[in-house]
Amino acid sequence: MTVLLAGCSGTADGPEKAGKRDAPVSTSTSAGTSTDRGGGTGAGPSPEKTFEPDPARLPKTRAEARDFIDRVIAGSDSFGPGVVKRSPYESDPATWPVLGEDCVWQQRKPAPSVLATLTRSFEVPAEAGKGPVRLAAVVTVHRTRRDATWEMAESIEESMRCPTQQLREGEQIGSMVAGALLGGEATQNSSEDSLTELGEYRSSELGGPHRYFWQQAQTLQFTVAVTGKGAKGRTDREIDELVVQAQGTMLARLESTVEKQS
Repeated sequence: MTVLLAGCSGTADGPEKAGKRDAPVSTSTSAGTSTDRGGGTGAGPSPEKTFEPDPARLPKTRAEARDFIDRVIAGSDSFGPGVVKRSPYESDPATWPVLGEDCVWQQRKPAPSVLATLTRSFEVPAEAGKGPVRLAAVVTVHRTRRDATWEMAESIEESMRCPTQQLREGEQIGSMVAGALLGGEATQNSSEDSLTELGEYRSSELGGPHRYFWQQAQTLQFTVAVTGKGAKGRTDREIDELVVQAQGTMLARLESTVEKQS
């Protein structure tokens, strides 16, 4: 099933959404849509995937989940040349963003379904005639596959509920269009479920509107996501390629980390 959602920003000049898009993503069993096709154990292979996971290599404790994240999450070179770390580089593992009823992101304690989650922040530095590109990569390890699919479902729900969202003071995204593809649909063969969100990024520092591009994918009990936010002089293609490159790298690492060895 392909899901396409569209939303229009209610403000013309406010700052951005991306809290969850820039940082660990939240889950909720109250989401109205589920993409679960694999049951609740998180141990079986996806019918769309060609690789076979080894149940013994799937994280079962917080320590194992943190080790998994270290193996999978993007570094600067995952995006390509010219990308550097931002400060702060890594998020506090004891918190993650939750979207409030007011469509403003706030830091909260991770949900009980989360074994571990981490966000890293990067940028392409400003240069002559071009502003900095802000980037983020997120890996979340849930206890079960069902928990991970609920996270994907809630991400869709959030786009519908809050077409304009504030990440932090001075940042906002709006005019979002979101799409979802299950594994095997169209050309989506890299994960069990994939979400994409395009929109307009505005910042009190960088102005706007600029390109906003977010991708999140779910395989087994894991979700990986990448955010790209444009700036003056940066093309849509430039932002999109950075996001796609890092997302592909993390998905490839995910498979190699849990795949059954022959």
